[in-house]
Formats: sequence, structure tokens, C-alpha cells
Amino acid sequence: MTKAGASKTVTTNDSPDLSHAHDPAQGAPHVLILMAVWNGADHLQEQLDSFAAQSHANWTLWASDDGSDDNSREILERFARAHPRTRILEGPGSKGAENFLSLLRAVPEVEQGQSFIAFSDQDDVWMADKLRNGIAGLSSGPGAEDMPPAMYCSTLVITDSDMSNPRPSPPRPKPAGFRNALVQNIASGNTTLLNPAAARLVCEAAHEVPRVVVHDWWVYQLVAGAGGRVVHDDTPSIYYRQHGANQIGANDTLRAQFKRIAMLLSGDYRDWNEINIAALRASRARLTPENRARLEDFAAMRKAGFWGRIKQFHRLALYRQSMIGTLALWLSVVLRRI
Repeated sequence: MTKAGASKTVTTNDSPDLSHAHDPAQGAPHVLILMAVWNGADHLQEQLDSFAAQSHANWTLWASDDGSDDNSREILERFARAHPRTRILEGPGSKGAENFLSLLRAVPEVEQGQSFIAFSDQDDVWMADKLRNGIAGLSSGPGAEDMPPAMYCSTLVITDSDMSNPRPSPPRPKPAGFRNALVQNIASGNTTLLNPAAARLVCEAAHEVPRVVVHDWWVYQLVAGAGGRVVHDDTPSIYYRQHGANQIGANDTLRAQFKRIAMLLSGDYRDWNEINIAALRASRARLTPENRARLEDFAAMRKAGFWGRIKQFHRLALYRQSMIGTLALWLSVVLRRI
């Protein structure tokens, strides 16, 4: 779902520290919103307004503008004047996942693990309780008291570019986890929230990773691979605009699903796996021993002969969320497109 490597400078007068955000009097946990921006003027104001309307009010926004030549910067600066917790950073000029990595790399070491982190695209609209529900989802369940790395993500309501024709994105019937994350991304970045432990994990790993396919898939793989808890909520948290500028787009129609399956069977999917494996190997010390072994078995399986691939893939028990997706995954193994 990604749309827009270290951010170079901060263009506000204030340095990008978060010390002002941890006012104990506010009580509620602090959330750092990281938003990548590039030529987003058409819809940016509505996204910013949805931040201001959040029922969870203790947030700070960092927006990395990646060289926009429309009036995105003016919109951001106007919002920053009304909301002083906003920081505008210069992006790396890559207009993609590297812009999100640059934001993660810009978080000072002393602040890592002190806040929740939420990712945002530039053209969605957040539902009013998005942050509140995400924090609640990460604050309950097994192990929540010990605050291990955990991430929250959800379905979304897909709309046309003018916010008309709302329809739900597909549910995720199977459990989230590393065996799914290796071969599929179910963590839409624009819905993702990281608890402080996961935020520290991802910020530290961002300095290790050479490059990623998309930031949200990498985050899902990393948190799941490190033994973190992944909470997927089938209750939507945002309105997602489907339009021609989306980098990947929604998976809400049969045509869209077949398009993704075609991508899975193409050489692109094989190339993506190469990038993902290299990214995880760069942070392999952060993975559990079991998932380090699973990663290496996955890498070896892709290079094995026909029967070796079949046997090893069966043993790995990797899966996608739909039956047709898993069948296509098996076909990619047969055709050596994985």
C-alpha cells in the first residue's frame, strides 16, 4: 500500500527531538506519526485534518517531503503553524520506501523506544479512533504486560479518489506470522502502529538494511521474524483512496487479485524476494534462532532443483491468506518464480 534513505535536514526552526511530547500530564501514550510526502497536494489537507481530529490527541507528526514541485510544502507549513508538534524534513529524493526509511533513521537514539510509531500515506483519511484503537489492540493480549515488540495493522475502507463508492478490503482469515510474512504482506503501512519496543527494533534495523521493496512488508517481516506479536484487526481504521497514482493499490476485486497473482508469477516477485532476504540477513541477529533458520531454508529452497524446491517448500509450510494465493505460490515454486 506504500505510495511515496536518511532525511537530510529539518526545515523547521526546531530540532527533531520528541522531548516535548512526553508530558506526563497528558497521561496517554505518545505516538510519532511518520508520513512520506511527494506531490500530494490534491488530498494532503484531508489527511492532515484527520490527524487533528484523532480521539487520541498525544501525537507528533514528522513529514518528509521528497522534493515536491506542487504546493505540498505550503500545505505542510500551514498545518505546522497551527499544530506546532509538526516537523517537516527533507526527503532523500527517492520517492519510495527509502523516504520512510529516512524518517526511521532520523529518530534520535535517545528517543527510540519512547513512543509508538504510526506510518501514514499522504492521501488517505484516518478514522477518528485509529490511534486509540491501535494502542488498545497492542495493550491487550498474551505478553502485553512485558511489552515485547508488537505491531498493529488493520483492514481498510477502499474508496474512489473523491471518497465515493466505499467498500471493505478483504479480511485476513489466517494468522499473521513469519511464515506468512516471508511470502505475503498483510500489514498495510497506512494502518500500521508499532509499540515502543517494535519502534526501537525497526529504528535500529533501519540503519542496517541496504534497501527494501516496500517499508511495510519489511516491517512485518522484521517484527514477526524477531518473535514480535502481530495484531491484525478486521475492523477498518482508514479510508484508502484508490487512484492512478497508488504505487501498489488495493486488492479488492477479482481483477486486482489476478493482477497480484500475475505479479507473484513474474520475475518481479523473485527479485523482491532477493531484496527481502538481503534486508533480513542484514538484521539477522535480531531474528529468533528458529526464524533465522527458516529464512536460510527459504533462501536455499529458491535455488534448489525441482524436487528439492517442492520438498523444502512443503516442509517450510509457508502460506498466503487466500486459497488461490497459496495455490499461486505453489505454482511459483514449480516454475521457479519464487
